[in-house]
Amino acid sequence: MTLRVRWLGRVHYRDAHALQHGLSERSSDDHLLLLEHPHVYTLGVRAKREHVLVDPASVGAELIETDRGGDVTYHGPGQLVGYPILSVPMGPGAVPNYVHAVEQLVIDALDELGLPGAGRLADYPGVWVGDRKICAIGVRVTRGRSMHGFALNVDPDMRFFEHIVPCGIRDKAVTSMAAEGVDAPMEKVADVVARLAAERWGAGGVDRQDVAWERTLPSPDALPLITRKPGWVRVKAEMGPEFRELKHTMRSLELVTVCEEAGCPNIFECWRDGTATFMINGERCTRACGFCLVDTSQPLPIDAEEPDRVARAVEQMGLSHAVVTAVARDDVPDGGAGAFAATIDAIRRRCPDTAVEVLIPDCKGDPDALAEVFAARPDVLNHNLETVARLQRMVRPSASYARSLAVLARAKAAGLTTKSGVMVGLGETEHEVVAALADLRAVGVDIVTIGQYLRPSADHLPVDRWWTPEEFERIRVAGEAMGFAHVQSSPLTRSSYHARQSAASVHA
Repeated sequence: MTLRVRWLGRVHYRDAHALQHGLSERSSDDHLLLLEHPHVYTLGVRAKREHVLVDPASVGAELIETDRGGDVTYHGPGQLVGYPILSVPMGPGAVPNYVHAVEQLVIDALDELGLPGAGRLADYPGVWVGDRKICAIGVRVTRGRSMHGFALNVDPDMRFFEHIVPCGIRDKAVTSMAAEGVDAPMEKVADVVARLAAERWGAGGVDRQDVAWERTLPSPDALPLITRKPGWVRVKAEMGPEFRELKHTMRSLELVTVCEEAGCPNIFECWRDGTATFMINGERCTRACGFCLVDTSQPLPIDAEEPDRVARAVEQMGLSHAVVTAVARDDVPDGGAGAFAATIDAIRRRCPDTAVEVLIPDCKGDPDALAEVFAARPDVLNHNLETVARLQRMVRPSASYARSLAVLARAKAAGLTTKSGVMVGLGETEHEVVAALADLRAVGVDIVTIGQYLRPSADHLPVDRWWTPEEFERIRVAGEAMGFAHVQSSPLTRSSYHARQSAASVHA
């Protein structure tokens, strides 16, 4: 059993919680998630509300009820949060023994980092320096799988602890590594904790992947824009009658396709077959991902009549499988989720036998917005991871590796068929791609697509290299060995390529 260690950067608590649930319930591997949270107070199952002394919003923090043990605690920048999702052998004393192991991990890390006086305090969980708590521990073990974990104060803003009764303990102080005179950067603390965790829990092998600590720049050895594409990524334009007819249908109904907006290389093949991916919520995106050709100017208001126009196009084309995607709309409260639900409903009313696949943005991780899409019951819910952990901040700086996994975990928990995709050719290694696929499979993703990144203009990220058909085949074999129902891996693969066949394979 592999221990998959992931440094995820700064992650909203609700995203990390959804990701934990997905990994705990669906993955056979062990995981250690290391991260920081934005300011948040969390209430355990036995927490007393009176232990929150201020309105959290007044100090710029959230307040979230959660399913771990313990009372109220604080998480925020400068605090290393660790969530081990492990298989815990059950039996007498199993949970106390596991808590003891998590405490010992932190004690050993602090000792190595220059704070040898840390230890336990009788009758109080956590890790202490004298009678000052430096690390809170709160866990949950269900059916032999752990969730939650520890929060080690490296150098947080200690004033946030003044707004609560930390862990419900009124007569004990809270401290941090910095307050105890240990000047250690977060990266070093995470490295020590990760290594010691690997020694403790990684007997079956360890795979570590980090979201880059700082935004990386493209490789200076990347291919120039004028580099000739190899034969396996060149496509012959075939603008036959089917292509022209579909283009006319789209224009007559004032619809936009991602096929055109994203410069998809498969547009001629797919349109020749009478299929297309509709792009709703306008053609202007509120994000500026480094790989995408879609316009990023000020978006227009969402068109309430667009869902019916999409449904009319699906009906006119006689589609058996319709794909609907959208630009990111961070400018509207629900991130555009309502329009997805309305479009699914409109297609179902006109074409009840048509399968509907949606490729959604993350809707900023808003559980209510995502639930609105899930409630419309699309036949396939797609959300793309896009790239490996290390390159996330370079490729899509407004998104989050952890949030994308959390969106997919939420969709799977809602009982949907889930799908995701990864581009290659941006500087990732084959091992990193396999690790990204392992993360997707760990949250229950059913279908995965892997294709070559093609630079749309000189203003976009350069192509680092051209992956060969043989490499794509190796990735396909690796993905299938993980248990995906369908792996579409080839140089010209895009999210909606062979979408109908991919969806059919899940239920075959």
